[in-house]
Amino acid sequence: MREGYHDAVYSLFTSTRIFTMHHHIDITDADGKVVYQANTKVFTLHDTTNITDGRGNHVAEIRKKIFSFHQRHFVKMASGEEFELSNEFFHIIKDITNIEGLGWQLRGNILALNFRLFDNMGNIIANIGQKFISMHDKYSVDIYRPEYEAKVIAILVTLQHMIRDRENANAASSNSSSSGGN
Repeated sequence: MREGYHDAVYSLFTSTRIFTMHHHIDITDADGKVVYQANTKVFTLHDTTNITDGRGNHVAEIRKKIFSFHQRHFVKMASGEEFELSNEFFHIIKDITNIEGLGWQLRGNILALNFRLFDNMGNIIANIGQKFISMHDKYSVDIYRPEYEAKVIAILVTLQHMIRDRENANAASSNSSSSGGN
């Protein structure tokens, strides 16, 4: 056990379907039972994702701000509570994402694909890590504060979108720079 961390209460896992007309993520428990699903339609103006629980009940909606110098996503929970995730500038390896409206912070390393979610007092809420050997984007999330599970899932799905967007932007800039020299 790492110093300052206690054992997680439980873990959930994600799996992204690669060959679909929309971005779909299943969030399962340790037994493989789907407890949440996230769906993003291919052709939406605001890149809107809907999260439902295993019974199909609405949990949250995530929207991406289209025109922004840094990644910004808005989350509206089924309860009506709203918050937004935005990346801080000028971090080379360590990423810091502020969760405005909650006072939380997501800190991690994009290269190691490992993130920790902290509350406004610096206490850990969840630990998120990617499985390296996988045909899909698979993440595990260790939840330390189960009362925040739905918010953690919304943040996890948003994080996966932010990583995908960053990878797409990097690929696009690599392609334009390599084709620009011809």
